[in-house]
Amino acid sequence: MASTTSDPGVSGGSTGSGGGGWAAGAVVFAAVLLLISGTLGILQGASAVAKDKVYVATPKYVYQFDLTGWGWVHIALGAIAVVVGAGLLADQTWARWSGVVIASLSLIAQFLWLPYSPWWAIVMMGIDIFVIWGLTSHKRVRDI
Repeated sequence: MASTTSDPGVSGGSTGSGGGGWAAGAVVFAAVLLLISGTLGILQGASAVAKDKVYVATPKYVYQFDLTGWGWVHIALGAIAVVVGAGLLADQTWARWSGVVIASLSLIAQFLWLPYSPWWAIVMMGIDIFVIWGLTSHKRVRDI
């Protein structure tokens, strides 16, 4: 007398090769990382706008912008990342692809920021890559 279920979302407790709880956990962790990196992006941008002596001026850099301009870019990306991260934690459908877009833009901005703060930019690029991976996994938060 084997019992079967017609609900496709119910599995027999198996954690198959599809990523199972890891992928769903990655979405939540990516949301938290997006909130944290957005907040840090806002602080990073505020420091650049204030012309803080933390950043080194790099002459003859191909993608050189004014440090204040870079600061505003980081503030804008950070603010959007915080909103999207909150949307991800609330399991909003729009937030998943918005998170991929904002993490991709952040990845590009961090690449262009490399000469100003190389170690920080590399760490943030790694976080952005994990956020993109976590958000493109196939499980949704409510499927846990």
